[in-house]
Amino acid sequence: MFFSPESLFLQTSQRKTSSQRKQLDVIHSDVTLGLCEACRNRLDQGDAVTVQLDERSHSCETCGKVFTRRGSLITHMRIHTGERPYSCKTCGKSYIQRGDLTVHMRKHTGEKPFTCEMCGKSFTQSSRLVVHMRGHTGEKPFNCEICGKSFNRSGSLTAHLRTHTGERPFSCKMCDKGFTQSSNLAAHMRTHTGERPFSCELCPKSFKLRGSLTAHMRTHTDGEPFSCEICERSFTTSSHLNVHLRSHTGERPFSCEVCQKSFLTSVELKVHLRTHTGERPFSCKVCEKSFTTSSTLNVHMRTHTDERPFSCIVCGKGFIQSSHLKAHMITHTGEKPFSCKVCQKGFSRSSSLKVHMKKTSHTDEKSVFIFIFLFFLHLSCPTAGQTDES
Repeated sequence: MFFSPESLFLQTSQRKTSSQRKQLDVIHSDVTLGLCEACRNRLDQGDAVTVQLDERSHSCETCGKVFTRRGSLITHMRIHTGERPYSCKTCGKSYIQRGDLTVHMRKHTGEKPFTCEMCGKSFTQSSRLVVHMRGHTGEKPFNCEICGKSFNRSGSLTAHLRTHTGERPFSCKMCDKGFTQSSNLAAHMRTHTGERPFSCELCPKSFKLRGSLTAHMRTHTDGEPFSCEICERSFTTSSHLNVHLRSHTGERPFSCEVCQKSFLTSVELKVHLRTHTGERPFSCKVCEKSFTTSSTLNVHMRTHTDERPFSCIVCGKGFIQSSHLKAHMITHTGEKPFSCKVCQKGFSRSSSLKVHMKKTSHTDEKSVFIFIFLFFLHLSCPTAGQTDES
């Protein structure tokens, strides 16, 4: 139910400070009982504010948003004008507010003034510390009214709600693909540009996502903090552990609606669906050959660049893929992991085993085994194989 600014008067509570009441005591075009649509302040029963016309209020002529201070309006207008008056002298990045620049500078200085008292982890912003603390307390104050799922950040809830509405407000200008979050779009754009802005300081490897770099760094420090309680296997990320646990439970929560095949992860399902649609979104800029996954494209690109990042520690020979290196190492170790089930002969490659099975007379040997089996079956039961007529 809506009320006009002139007619809506709510009982003022003594719990509100004068500054809070002043912040709320502004012109509002639409006000619902309990929630101010203009400033998004929550008005509880018994709290409230007198909503009235006030000459001291300042409204944005572009979007109608109202502010109690002229300075707040000036800052807000920069969203529309694109003005960013506060620039970083180190990297040139600019910001709308001085406070944003102050936070940014900590990336260069390494300053992290907000520290968690429980684990000692430090942050550049107090808001990030607040979110981090919820990881210790388990608090998830932002709830989805549709499915009941809860989140520790309001931004996560906003993105989640788009899974219900189907809204994808962030679109790629190159392929028109839509995303629920701007960060997902930024990561996606790197598949087109090839940009990998997150580099490892210990090896030449670089990554598209900061989280991928964080997980990679643990390979240098032997840090695998996420352990499986069933088999004690350890992982660098909690998401990898969660996927691994499904190998014990047999859970495959992502199913194909076309063929009903199920998968451990949503990414595997996404790649599988391309076998039905024929989609190959990753194209080689050199020969225009296309692929279903970016990783397959990356391997293919090495055929043009002759890059061989996987080297044998014994002879130094380089390979395009880690699987090729693994197969090569068998030539040094003498390992023969592929065995013939008939004669037990071992082979270093599965392809060699297949050739063996075709060229040998194991088919005839199988026939002999079947004949012997039927012979002894006849001895134990003389009537076996006879018809009712006989």
